[in-house]
Amino acid sequence: MGYYLKRFVPALAVLALLAPATAQAQTAAPIIQPGAPGMPGREITAEQSLELGRSRYTPADAAFMQHMIVHHGQAVEMGALIEARTTHRGVRLLGQRIALSQASEIAMMRTWLRRRGEPLEMPGHGEHHMAGASGHHMASAEAAPSTTPLMPGMLSPAQMVELAAAEGHRFDELFLTGMIEHHQGAIGMVEALLAEPGGGEDPEMSDFLTAIIADQSTEIMRMRNMLAEIG
Repeated sequence: MGYYLKRFVPALAVLALLAPATAQAQTAAPIIQPGAPGMPGREITAEQSLELGRSRYTPADAAFMQHMIVHHGQAVEMGALIEARTTHRGVRLLGQRIALSQASEIAMMRTWLRRRGEPLEMPGHGEHHMAGASGHHMASAEAAPSTTPLMPGMLSPAQMVELAAAEGHRFDELFLTGMIEHHQGAIGMVEALLAEPGGGEDPEMSDFLTAIIADQSTEIMRMRNMLAEIG
C-alpha cells in the first residue's frame, strides 16, 4: 500500500500544477477584431493580434481620417436639417440613416487616430474653425458666405445656407443632389488614398474603405432614383 501512495502523491502534485494553466486556457476570452461600421467583427489568434498591432500606416492614412471626419461631419449637419424641413418619408428615412451611420464612423475614425497618437483635427483646422467651415453658421451681413467648398464633395458654405433656408420640395431636391455630390466626394477621397504608395493597407482602414465605397455607392443609386420620382 505504501508503494502505491508514494507513486500516487507525486502524480497528484503534477495534476495540481497543471490544473490552473488548463483552466486558464479553457476560460481565456477570444480576441475579436472589430469590423468597419456595419460590418461584423472576427475572432483572431493572439499572434494575429500582435501582428495587427504592428500594422503600419502612412501619413496619408492619418490625413485621410482627419479629413473624412470633417467630411462626415457636414453630412451629419445636413441630416439634422431634415426634421423641420420636409415631410417626404423617403428623404427623412434616408437622411436619418446617413446621419446615424456617419456619426458612428466619425467615432470609429477618432478612435483609430487616438490609438496611433495622431491629432484628431486637420492641421490648421480646429473644432472652432470647423463650425464656420461647413457653412451651417450664417456669415456676417457684410460678407456673403463662400461658394468654395472646404474639400471635394462637401457643400460650400453658401450651399449649406441655401439648404438650411429651403423647405418642402425644394429642400428635398437640394438635400438629395447635395448628398449625392457629398458621397461622390467621399468615394473620390478613398480612390485618391488607394493611389498613394502604401495607402489604405492598415487592416482596419482597409475594411473601412471597402465599406465606404459599397455603402455610399448604393445610397447614391437610391438618391438618384428618389430624385427621379420627386421630379
